Amino acid sequence: MLKKAGKDNPTKSRTKTNPKSQKEVPGQMLDKASKEIPTTSGTKSQIMMHLEKMVEESDIMHGAIRSVDMDEGVFGIAHSELIAKEDMQQLFEHEELGIAVIDTYIRYMYDTLMWGIELCNRFNFIAASRINTTFITKNPTSVMNELVDRFMVAGDNTTPGLYFLPFNSGNGGHWVLVAMDLSRLMVYYLDSLPGNWSKYPSMKKTVDAAILKFRSKKNYRNRKDITWVRVQCPQQNNSIDCGFFVLRFMRDIIALNRIDIPKMVWNNNLGFILILSDISSNLLLNHEYVLFS
Repeated sequence: MLKKAGKDNPTKSRTKTNPKSQKEVPGQMLDKASKEIPTTSGTKSQIMMHLEKMVEESDIMHGAIRSVDMDEGVFGIAHSELIAKEDMQQLFEHEELGIAVIDTYIRYMYDTLMWGIELCNRFNFIAASRINTTFITKNPTSVMNELVDRFMVAGDNTTPGLYFLPFNSGNGGHWVLVAMDLSRLMVYYLDSLPGNWSKYPSMKKTVDAAILKFRSKKNYRNRKDITWVRVQCPQQNNSIDCGFFVLRFMRDIIALNRIDIPKMVWNNNLGFILILSDISSNLLLNHEYVLFS
């Protein structure tokens, strides 16, 4: 259980294990692995009604603001995210997701999917609030160094693992997921719309430069060039669900403990309804610090 805003609860200690000893689910379709992925039943209208009822009981819709603490283990640097009325409206009014919702759901996955089975050194997150098109345009060198610092915090990067970067095209634009395997010099690109990383050349250039600089600082030899792979993944059928799909991609990869992402097979194009179900019945119910004082 995370702490409510304003409450001083002790931080849980985390013991890391060797990623080599962790089991990967081989070639398993997600519908057959449903027991390993927390899901919630209910139609879209039922889930929306449940969420709206919970929100109505909270003072957050009357101007209250929650501060959600992100400890160092989540993003490599401790910081806080503010959750306000507009963030909740993004969920139950089915709008485009902002950074606060993305980062808060990542905190939820960190606690519920990674912690209990000790995946904290196999999967790592990069805060969307610190790496995006807007910042790259203003100061690409600073963003590149920020990525290098994040890589350095995690320690051992000689065994396969993934760094998840939910990347936004800027000014409330499109969300994509960039998953980096530093040990194998692989970068996986997951986009719920057609196209590939060529749409964001400055992002690719920054990521490549950060990986090479990190490996240079660690004195790792670069046996090959960095390989980018466009992953075949579920596609959105509207103009607003990209953030929900990015959350779903991370959630499924972690739940199945998969590093070789291209071998994953998604059995449907659910994004909004799946993540909203998770949020309404798990995140808000069990982590009521977001809604209730």
